Amino acid sequence: MEGIGKAAVAEFIATFALIFIGAGAVVMTGISDGGLVGVALAHGLTLAIMVSIIGHISGGMVNPAVTVGLWVTGKLETTRAAAYIVAECLGGIAGALMLKLVVPDAIFDAAKGGTPLVNTAAGMDVGAAVLLEAVLTFFLVFAVYGTAVDDRGPFTKTAGFTIGLVLTIDILAGGPLTGAAMNPARQLGPAVVAGEWTDWWVYWVGPIAGGIIAGVVYWGVFLRSREARTP
Repeated sequence: MEGIGKAAVAEFIATFALIFIGAGAVVMTGISDGGLVGVALAHGLTLAIMVSIIGHISGGMVNPAVTVGLWVTGKLETTRAAAYIVAECLGGIAGALMLKLVVPDAIFDAAKGGTPLVNTAAGMDVGAAVLLEAVLTFFLVFAVYGTAVDDRGPFTKTAGFTIGLVLTIDILAGGPLTGAAMNPARQLGPAVVAGEWTDWWVYWVGPIAGGIIAGVVYWGVFLRSREARTP
């Protein structure tokens, strides 16, 4: 990987793209027929492309929950992890701000800038929302470990595609209930720009918990015995 400065820039750009395209797809559902499938593909394809582009530069986290999930098992040193999280959060805010600048206000405001929200109208409560976000993020971080971290994985060169597909299927499953953010930066960016903070903590607690559990489980079960030093 590159030095921390260059890697952080890569994380900023990739997260900018994910929020600009992903939240943009949510906003566009108000005037297009893309629906849930369109939103899922927009997120999944963008992540797949960005991870493929920057994987060799920064590792392609594009998500504070993934960054924490790697940090907790010693796969990222603390300074680099902190720099990544700052870059990802700033990238998310910048992506949402750019979206607001290019999209008509009425469309942007109607969708609250694509901010993920708990679907209380469907009977979803915040406790279940935290659990759902944690489970979905577990799958995402587990895929990161299996393809991009574990050197035995046969699909290292296609890790971006695999990780992007997991994001896609997660959104298809959980999108109608919580927005399936699985990424604190995905919530933070639109929330800052649109001023929508309802249940914001769900999208920090759930994804980070899921990321930590996935990292610990994969490392503890599949990698611990193969490493000479315990992180």
